[in-house]
Amino acid sequence: MARPTGPRKSRRHALLVALAIIAGVVIYAYGFAVTNVDLSEIRSPSRLSQLTRVIRSLARPELLTYERVDTNTDVPFYMPCPPGGFTAPETDPYQRRVIVEPACVDPGADITVHGENFSPNARVTVYLVPPSNDLQFPLSQEIIADENGAFTAVLGTRERPSDQQQLIRSITREQTGTIFHPATVESIDPLTGAAVTVKSPRISEAAKITWDKILETVFLALLATTLGVFIAVPMSFFASRNLMQDIKIPLVKLGLQILALPVGAVLGVLAAGEARGLSEHLTSNLALLLVGVVVLPVLIAIAFRWSLPAVEDEPPSSGLRFARAGVLVVASVAGIVVMFLVGNLLTRFGTWSTPKLSSFGFLGAFSTTLGDIVSAIITLVTAFLAAAVFMSLAGRFANWLRTHAPDSLTRPLSLPLAAAAGAAVMLILGQGVSWLYRIDDPMKIIWIPGGVGALLGLGLAARVYRKETVSIGLTIYYGARTLFNGIRSIEPLVMVIVFVVWVGLGPFAGALALSLHTVAALAKLYSEQVESIMPGPIEAVQATGATRVQTIVYAVVPQIVPPYISFTLYRWDINVRMSTIIGFAGGGGIGSILQQNIRLLNYRAAAVNMLAIAIVVASMDYLSSRVRQRIV
Repeated sequence: MARPTGPRKSRRHALLVALAIIAGVVIYAYGFAVTNVDLSEIRSPSRLSQLTRVIRSLARPELLTYERVDTNTDVPFYMPCPPGGFTAPETDPYQRRVIVEPACVDPGADITVHGENFSPNARVTVYLVPPSNDLQFPLSQEIIADENGAFTAVLGTRERPSDQQQLIRSITREQTGTIFHPATVESIDPLTGAAVTVKSPRISEAAKITWDKILETVFLALLATTLGVFIAVPMSFFASRNLMQDIKIPLVKLGLQILALPVGAVLGVLAAGEARGLSEHLTSNLALLLVGVVVLPVLIAIAFRWSLPAVEDEPPSSGLRFARAGVLVVASVAGIVVMFLVGNLLTRFGTWSTPKLSSFGFLGAFSTTLGDIVSAIITLVTAFLAAAVFMSLAGRFANWLRTHAPDSLTRPLSLPLAAAAGAAVMLILGQGVSWLYRIDDPMKIIWIPGGVGALLGLGLAARVYRKETVSIGLTIYYGARTLFNGIRSIEPLVMVIVFVVWVGLGPFAGALALSLHTVAALAKLYSEQVESIMPGPIEAVQATGATRVQTIVYAVVPQIVPPYISFTLYRWDINVRMSTIIGFAGGGGIGSILQQNIRLLNYRAAAVNMLAIAIVVASMDYLSSRVRQRIV
């Protein structure tokens, strides 16, 4: 079919353009309706007045505090007029003065008050002072003088007649001192009521609090970035397609390693429990504790050197191998004991040194916290390492089995191993579901998951029965990417709510929330950088027979160090800005004080907070650019 040409094509093009315009108008009209766009609110005088007040407050950050003193300007006044009338005495036209017209009135009548030679934009309040001079009755709200220090106001007098002379008193509260010429004035302490001598101007409380909170924010972001990088770097390799796509593993080896993982984790937890019990006998006495920290590592080093010799003249006998394995197990348990002892020693040292270090007591508190962290993660680390060791042993056994056993044995063996491995995975997931949803039915959390897992394992084994290998690299890749995407989709503002429930209000909750989000974000950026590296160095290193770890160390890492540094610095910058927001949900940092100032309508103090944020972000941008210039 021939395409339309000439006028027909032009009409068709015009029709498409018109339809696109109509569709755009309809879309944006609906968008205006959904977002409640209402320009009448913008023109509202009350909202314009509030907006002006807020903008003016934000433009004057409360960096300095000035002491203000009251200055009275009195004018004699009669109400009612005395016989023969009354004329106020003349005053110096070049000095501050107030003129009241008329100088005497009937009770309750209006008067016009003129002020001259006041400070520009001075804030003035007018009072009526009776003859007793012990009271002041306000006649006006705060009056603001113009740029020439003049004002005019028509005020109503109170019906407080007196035959004696009264006063119209104008009171201004004016700041004393300047930045370059500070003044020393007497002030009243609002807490004690005692007279104190203070300087005016001086650094405001808002500025002092902002300084403390902005430091808290910077270090909160630093800790979150550090922890995130520590986890994201190794995880990024699992989320890199070019490193994972060619990973294959024999089915027998995969089944044995999956079964060995929970066994090793459980034994690691049990070993940590035994080590904790042994360490408690040593921690009861400080001398034993110090001996244990010094002597046990030496014995552990000797045990490992004997069990893992660098060179052997002849293959060891079976008895020697079992002896070495037993010594390694004992040395490993002793190593866990040492870790418990180190944690206890750090805690003791921190508790002892904190009050003695005075201004540097934070170093002692850091030691205490570090000891608590070490003691808390030992069981987890032990379980992880034990699981890794058992998986390695299972892999070695599988390799030995495939080398020394015939295919007629290893291939059929893969079927029950795959079924058992699938059942183990599903049983672990079933226990997680049981804890999460409080399901206690064995049929739902044991038998059904186990059966489904066994069938899935058998299905996988049947599919790869002839190949005998399973491509697990892409499975790990997609699993890692899905995990990172799921974590990254949850904003830190939501994460911090959960962590506040766990660890309480404060910057620690904010640091944990930002750390979790940083792991997901940096792992994605890091992995994408790994996927874009040059393949030549990888192929060259692999050609030498290097292992996968050696390939990553010598071919991948040299290519990714500069961009990793850039991403890390950029993430620190992001975390500083994000910590401002999570402070609104209890995550500490300057965001918490900013929220408080906004809620209290203290916009001048809020301006100090925002100014500090802007300065820190700009400084970090400059710092990161300098670091990238030198390193990247």
